[in-house]
Amino acid sequence: MIRTPICDLVGIKYPIFQGGMAWISDAKLAAAVSNGGGLGIISAMNADADYLRGQITQIRQLTDKPFGVNIMLMSPYAADVSQVVADEKVPIVTTGAGNPSKYMQTWLSAGIIVIPVVASVAMAKLVTRAGASAIIAEGGESGGHVGDTSTMVLVPQVCDVTALPVIAAGGIGDGRGVAAALMLGAAGVQLGTRFLVADECSVHEVYKEKIIKATDISTTVTGKRLGHPLRSLKTPFSREYQKAEYDSTISDEDLEAMGIGTVRLAAVEGNQEKGTFLAGQIAGMIKERLPAAEIISQIFEETELVLGQAGKWIN
Repeated sequence: MIRTPICDLVGIKYPIFQGGMAWISDAKLAAAVSNGGGLGIISAMNADADYLRGQITQIRQLTDKPFGVNIMLMSPYAADVSQVVADEKVPIVTTGAGNPSKYMQTWLSAGIIVIPVVASVAMAKLVTRAGASAIIAEGGESGGHVGDTSTMVLVPQVCDVTALPVIAAGGIGDGRGVAAALMLGAAGVQLGTRFLVADECSVHEVYKEKIIKATDISTTVTGKRLGHPLRSLKTPFSREYQKAEYDSTISDEDLEAMGIGTVRLAAVEGNQEKGTFLAGQIAGMIKERLPAAEIISQIFEETELVLGQAGKWIN
């Protein structure tokens, strides 16, 4: 069985986190992942404090295992939900889309384990100094907000500049990816897209089908013009948005407005014309639906098999 320092740090059986995905990572999915031996994570997304409190109450009814909350720092409610996790003594907080330094002391004072998502070595250094307990190094293969550097390149460089455990994210969907991450120096992995097709994931059926049918070239990145690139499946909306990005007659404000509410349209309503279906490049490898616990156990069975065969390349 594979056990790393991240298992002991957050109290989980397998060194795997479920990513915080807006309109997708709710209490039901997070509880299923936690009950399956990983770390389930609720997404605070752009929702307000009351929504998050409700989700925290719900997950505590569904599992007695550790869980986390992901706070998107670009959210207009970031300050409010940051206080909620402190008040509720949430065990683990992960952060994305920004610098968490202004909230770190509040969380640390509440005894929370803080694990920021970073897309660069510079940010890894910053959050290490700020008091993070571990770091999620997320490559540009991921779904949702992404950086430019790939996971293969980013993870070892982050490992080189921090003594904290590093969790690799981006482009990982099976045991081969986990084994590769461990060899790069990571102490665990975070998966998002793979859990989209978990039985307990409440995302719209259309969304799940699009993931199952995806190929290696089914995703694209939009939003670079506005400074916050986003990876999603290629759809009529993503193509329309890309054209608008190159149209100088469309203002940044109008471009920003185009994307408002489109993630919800995809996740909740399954709107194939106007929805943004966030997904990582790993979508092309996902071909079956399983309960979250089976996804996790299958991945680590594969990981052990791959690592056990590694010796055949050494004389």
